[in-house]
Amino acid sequence: MEIRVLKYFLTVVREEGINRAAEVLHITQPTLSRQLSGLEEEIGVKLFERGARKITLTREGMLLRRRAEEILSLVQKTEEELTEQEELVDGKIVIGSGELAAVWILPDLIGAFSEKYPLVTFDLFTANADLVKEQMEKGLVDVGILLEPIDMEKFDFIRLHQKERWVVLMRPGDPLAEKEAVSAKDLEGRPLSLPRRTNVQNELASWFGDSFSKLRVLFTNNFTTNAAVMVQSGLTYAMAVEGSLPFWDKEKIISRPLYPDLSASSVLAWRKRQMFSPAVTRFIDHVKKNLDFRAGREAFTGWPR
Repeated sequence: MEIRVLKYFLTVVREEGINRAAEVLHITQPTLSRQLSGLEEEIGVKLFERGARKITLTREGMLLRRRAEEILSLVQKTEEELTEQEELVDGKIVIGSGELAAVWILPDLIGAFSEKYPLVTFDLFTANADLVKEQMEKGLVDVGILLEPIDMEKFDFIRLHQKERWVVLMRPGDPLAEKEAVSAKDLEGRPLSLPRRTNVQNELASWFGDSFSKLRVLFTNNFTTNAAVMVQSGLTYAMAVEGSLPFWDKEKIISRPLYPDLSASSVLAWRKRQMFSPAVTRFIDHVKKNLDFRAGREAFTGWPR
């Protein structure tokens, strides 16, 4: 399976037709058709349903599209890393994170690093922890801000001081807003939105205890921002970590902490035994110096200023 043919495939997908794709690629339509037919023959599956006006992807074609995008992204990243010069450090550093309070460590870290290496750029990839870790393992994300626990066999990390506290989101006029904190019993029978991740749900189930079986879970979500839309509309309450609260309109959505308190530690992590580009290697060294790289050391005390 050649990289060139994967690029052809993605161009056809984007243009929704072989003729338009051939024009974009500056090759003939018969040549492009032969390349696609050869790709289908090589992998032994049908990738396209060819209609009168446009082509659509089969289920196998959709899978190949996702993998091809990942492969080409990794190829591009590898090419960029190989062309970086040791004397004049440039390139791109990809940092992955969810909606966490610990993201506030980045402005100071990146600002100081950029003064020393002005040619280096950053790509901030926002996703849930499972996807960030998956992209780190594939080499598509260099450094990740993650909630513990973390796999110490796969990742080196710095534990950050800032705790990620769990809260309940609600509208300002809600009866629960009169409370200083919300208990598990307060949420029994109320429409609720929970994070989609199974390990997070297990952690919350442990906190809820006997009340967990009495919950009315109306939604699950992989981003608090979307859950907040449901809260603002009055459909649900939502369980969320506190990190994204500074970006919400307090006149429309408020939060109350849980009682008893439920918090998690966050870490800044990178893969063990990974050959990084000069830019990423220098950034990790920069992180270690500025956050005092020692196992278990509390390193971050910041919050929005």
